[in-house]
Amino acid sequence: MGRKVTKAIFPVAGLGTRFLPATKSIPKEILSLVDKPLIQYAIDEARAAGIKEFIFVTSRGKGALEDYFDHSHELESNLKKAGKDKLLETLRQTNMDSGAIAYIRQHKALGLGHAVWCARRLLSDDEPFAVVLTDDVIQGEPPCLQQMIEAYGETGGSMVATMEVAPEKASSYGVLDVAEDMGAIVRAKGMVEKPAMGTQPSNLAVIGRYILAPTVMKNLNKLKQGAGGEIQLTDAIAEEIEAGRDVFGLRFRGQRFDCGSKAGFLQATVAFGLEREELREEFADYLNHVMLTNRAAE
Repeated sequence: MGRKVTKAIFPVAGLGTRFLPATKSIPKEILSLVDKPLIQYAIDEARAAGIKEFIFVTSRGKGALEDYFDHSHELESNLKKAGKDKLLETLRQTNMDSGAIAYIRQHKALGLGHAVWCARRLLSDDEPFAVVLTDDVIQGEPPCLQQMIEAYGETGGSMVATMEVAPEKASSYGVLDVAEDMGAIVRAKGMVEKPAMGTQPSNLAVIGRYILAPTVMKNLNKLKQGAGGEIQLTDAIAEEIEAGRDVFGLRFRGQRFDCGSKAGFLQATVAFGLEREELREEFADYLNHVMLTNRAAE
C-alpha cells in the first residue's frame, strides 16, 4: 500500500447563514452539541483515525475558531487549583500541539473543491489526504473516518463515505454511479454532483468524509467550474475514475446528522444528549413529557 494518511483538511470558511443571528459573531463550527463544539467532534474523529496534522481552510471572521485550539493557561491553572481534574482533562483535549495545526484563508467562496485546493501547498505531491466536513457529525463506533482508513488500507485509491438516501433527496448530494457492489464497499464508475430529480445513477450519496489520492489535488489545479458555477470536489474525484484510477465508496456504520441544517442540529443534540449517562434519564423524561403533551393537544 501507499503512504499512510496523516493529514486532514477541514473546510470551515462558510458563513453559516442558516444559523443567523448566532453566527453573526460566532463561527458555526463553534456551535455546541450538548457541551462540545461541532469542530471538536470532527477533531476527535480525525485523531481516532490517526490524523496528526490538521489543516483548516478558513475565512474572515473565524478568529474565535483559531482561539478555541489555544492553550488557556489561566483556566487550566484555576481548574487545577480547584481540584477539578475531570474538567481539566476535558479542557486539555481541546488543545493542539504547536505545529500540528495550520490555517489557510479562502478569500472567495468558489466551492468545496476550491477550498480543498487552497491547502495544496501544505501537502506533498505524493501524499494522500483526508477531507472532513464539520457539518456532517457522525455517531458511530469506531468513528467513521477510522472505518474509512481501515478500508482504505485494503483498497488504496480514493474513498468517500456514502449512505443511502431517498430519491427526492439525491439532488442535494454527490451521487455514486456503482460499477461493483461488494457490500460495505462499492467501486464507483462515476460520480454526479447534485443530479436532477430522476437522473441520479444510484441512491448512494456522498457525505462529508473523504480519503483522496494526491492526483485529486492535481485535478483541482485545473480549477474547472462545475455545478452552480463552483469548483466541485466531486468533479475532481470523478476525473480519477475517467483516468482509470480506483474510487470506492464505504457504507459506514453509524448515524449521520446534517448539522448544517437546523433540524439536523436539533436531532444531533437529542442523540448526543441521550448518549450521555449523566443526562439520559432526566432528558428522556422531558422528551417523553413533551411528546405526551403534544399528543394530548392534537
